[in-house]
Amino acid sequence: MRRLLGALGAAFAVAGCAAPQPPATPDAPTPALPTATPAPAAPALLVAAGDIACRPHQRPDDEDLCAQKTTADLVIGLKPTAVLALGDTQYDDGSPDEYESYDASWGKFKDITLPVVGNHEYQTPDAKGYYEYFGDAAGKAGEGWYSASVGEWRVIVINSECAEIGGCDAESPQGRWLAEQLDGAPRCTIAAFHRPRFSSGLEHGGDPALEPLWAQLADGGVDVVLNGHEHDYERFLARDADGRVGTGPVEFVVGTGGHSLRAFSRVERGSEVRWDDSVGVLAMTLRPDGYDWRFVGPEGTPPVDSGTGTCREQ
Repeated sequence: MRRLLGALGAAFAVAGCAAPQPPATPDAPTPALPTATPAPAAPALLVAAGDIACRPHQRPDDEDLCAQKTTADLVIGLKPTAVLALGDTQYDDGSPDEYESYDASWGKFKDITLPVVGNHEYQTPDAKGYYEYFGDAAGKAGEGWYSASVGEWRVIVINSECAEIGGCDAESPQGRWLAEQLDGAPRCTIAAFHRPRFSSGLEHGGDPALEPLWAQLADGGVDVVLNGHEHDYERFLARDADGRVGTGPVEFVVGTGGHSLRAFSRVERGSEVRWDDSVGVLAMTLRPDGYDWRFVGPEGTPPVDSGTGTCREQ
């Protein structure tokens, strides 16, 4: 049969007749596939405070002095993505034995804590107790600076105990490291260190020695700076390295982590909110292009401060 069909085909060809073909039809359009839209990144919740734990057995949970358990309960209730412990984590001198008190309170969320070294930690030589307790999370011993990601944000942790690390200027080891971090930073960035550049606090006030550090942060596009050291809560408008209001990072001083409170001595330029009537923590919701904040105190605390901000253009 195949040979017969082949012969017939050859006969048609010889006769000049083409085999019949079906009529041409235009190609049907290929249906467009739906384009997947990436889901927006879920906001991250960062909770921060410094100046936290009294030494063991020193008036535990006294609201006037040792309220580290109260603030720990606030943190637990907020269910944060990450916790920033803004220095002076353990009084009086941050010795290894004293960290028993921090561990019994804020140690409950140690696994998600980004620690910051403060001046009281260095009352133990080389801040040995601090580095032993927090381990790799504290950065390299002897340095105390490192960076981490929280959601879409970069958190840059800095050591503000300048005399312990060879200075805080741009040419210091930390300053050179910071320049590299800022060069590769995403749009939204937080810097965290213990001593505030600006403060209306009674005990210490702002530290002018940190002006070169602030200049790097302001020029590098950092959005928010978080500090402790003064035992109060204060929020500043954006300020540049010279203290002029209008550009630069927004600074929050959150020294209300549990160890006593102090009054304000004056009102520093650019200070928007001041609070020294209760302990508490700062809760920051970090979105890909901005942030929301609110101060969270114990039950009965009135609304202290809240708001929203947009990340600076790089």
